[in-house]
Amino acid sequence: MEQENVFNLDRNMKVHNFNAGPSVLPNEVLYKASKALIDFDGTGMSILEIGHRTEQFTAVMEEARSLTRELMQLDDDFEVLFLHGGATTEFMQVPMNLLDSGETAAYIDTGVWSNKAIKEAKQFGYVDVIASSKETNYHHIPKQFTVPQQAKYLHITTNNTIYGTQWQTIPDTDVPLIADMSSDILSRQMDFNRFALIYAGVQKNMGAAGATMVAVRKSMLGKVTRKIPSILDYRLHIENGSMLNTPPVFAVYITMLTLRWLKGQGGVAAIEKINNKKAALLYDEIDHNPLFRGNVVKEDRSRMNVTFTIDKPELEEEFLKFCKKEDIVGIKGHRLSGGFRASLYNALPLESVEVMVEAMKFFSLKKA
Repeated sequence: MEQENVFNLDRNMKVHNFNAGPSVLPNEVLYKASKALIDFDGTGMSILEIGHRTEQFTAVMEEARSLTRELMQLDDDFEVLFLHGGATTEFMQVPMNLLDSGETAAYIDTGVWSNKAIKEAKQFGYVDVIASSKETNYHHIPKQFTVPQQAKYLHITTNNTIYGTQWQTIPDTDVPLIADMSSDILSRQMDFNRFALIYAGVQKNMGAAGATMVAVRKSMLGKVTRKIPSILDYRLHIENGSMLNTPPVFAVYITMLTLRWLKGQGGVAAIEKINNKKAALLYDEIDHNPLFRGNVVKEDRSRMNVTFTIDKPELEEEFLKFCKKEDIVGIKGHRLSGGFRASLYNALPLESVEVMVEAMKFFSLKKA
């Protein structure tokens, strides 16, 4: 225990990590993983060496799937998978499994990632983009749209990592609802059972890069007439317990540890309160600091990815250098949106946001 505390102290003194992903992980997860890299579960082998069909790793996979179901409170029709390929593969795999040739799916365009999903879906059927915020550089979530009753499903991206918007109210629709939750999965309470399929790259709130979580209703599958390559068929992954091929072993292990940590924090309800506090603190500074301003309409602001700019563009690089000196990393905005982006994922401590706010105040006093 003494060694763990020393590790945590050193880690806390290191940097304030606002990277958009891969992102900050809980200290205890890193500590346990570091031990498993040498000796996993007393096997005398590294977690990087363990056979994926061994009893020890099968237990890891099953616990990761079980904790996901528990934390999301999923009903019995759902299966949870951990797959390769990132959310980018799911842009293609979802319509391949759910959208038959000649059928139509509805999509809402709220940024780069939803746009990429739209592009991939067009290879498998018709796509009806029923709403878009592109004309305002994605600074809001569309409010006015109609979902066609004949649509096989409606696809949304619940949080937009690049532009900093988030669906605060999930659309109420009679057609099956599909969601890319890569950047806000398990960060806030919602009725996950309202969805037919949810996918998320785990490297922001659930674990380390390399695995993608898919929660899919079994009743949605097996309805298309096309032949689906085995490795892309959700039904085969379900039949094989997420081990149709060698899974991303280390990423799944980190995910399991992170889900254990989240449950230990009190689950999604508890982490949501902390996330709300972090976001409120940073947005309050942005709104009241004369040097900075937010990019997104207030009602659609993301609690995960806070995007903002500086009113004196010539100071942008200087502020980034100042933050680096203060051990604040990962706040440079995406190349498409510019400015700054602070990602406030589950494992980011409130203390890091407090340091960020103090840095903004100090810089503003010098430069405003």
